[in-house]
Amino acid sequence: MAAPTRAPIEIGLTAAIVAIDDDAPQILVAGSRSDEAPIGLPTGPFDPVAHRTFEIALRTFVAEQTALSIGYVEQLYTFGDRGRHVRAGDTDPRVVSVGYLALTRLPEEDKALKAAGARFEPWYRFFPWEDWRGGRPTILDATILPALVAWAKKAPREAGRALGARDRLRFSFGTEGSPWDEEKVLERYELLYSAGLIEEALRDGRETARARGKLEPLGQAMRLDHRRILATAIARLRAKLKYRPVVFELMAAEFTLTELQRTVEAISGRHLHKQNFRRLVEGTALVEPSGEMSTATGGRPAALFRFRREVLAERPAPGLRFGGR
Repeated sequence: MAAPTRAPIEIGLTAAIVAIDDDAPQILVAGSRSDEAPIGLPTGPFDPVAHRTFEIALRTFVAEQTALSIGYVEQLYTFGDRGRHVRAGDTDPRVVSVGYLALTRLPEEDKALKAAGARFEPWYRFFPWEDWRGGRPTILDATILPALVAWAKKAPREAGRALGARDRLRFSFGTEGSPWDEEKVLERYELLYSAGLIEEALRDGRETARARGKLEPLGQAMRLDHRRILATAIARLRAKLKYRPVVFELMAAEFTLTELQRTVEAISGRHLHKQNFRRLVEGTALVEPSGEMSTATGGRPAALFRFRREVLAERPAPGLRFGGR
């Protein structure tokens, strides 16, 4: 008896490339601006003959597609499930994607990006409930939590999950007196997917989404499982801020402490007390005065600082360990 024909598997690389622009974290995307055609993250194939490593392949296709030179790169996870279903009879390759977080600075000229059909978009366009800098997002109490609470009351425990729906809701969204944890970006996205509240769940045929019918948009959808990859990248970067000086990959060579604080706030999605932040920066010895002043603020000149690279050899986890909300 002949063995059943199986669809081949290809390895792709998907990059969540982050930059900062005017206190807003940006993510590089490609695709149509139309809401009817979901956009996605830059993606390229891994060629085992041409590429010695995944990272070489990633840097190569990013440079070719966008003319960007990315700095810090970190592998996130291997993605092969949601939005990548192979159904009976499919002959097209099943693409398994290795996700990456990459950091860069915005290019002064974006002609190459436009030629490639790529552009930077604010990442809170995709996760509006994650931005707490101006206070608790209205979308949480107006839309998300009422729907999640109603779903959690009736939802059975999913196979393979240690926690039931109510515990997942409390753990990820900080209900029932639990604190909001800015690092649980992926858990929140996956709960919204499980409850069928986001467009990707309806597209993938999830029963909870089909039962709801037309969904109210909760952030901009992305193709395949790219919003899940982006959620993983945001969570990783938010955690990384606290024990690695990765934030300086996004900063100019010289910066004011206010610019540094606003960048940390933009990534973490939370407001930080100015004096506490400055004491934290001074205590960690991550920066040193450059001896120059900035007049770009329009007010009193502000001292410029630079990253003190010696800190990398002085201790194993040099980061900004700001406290919880």
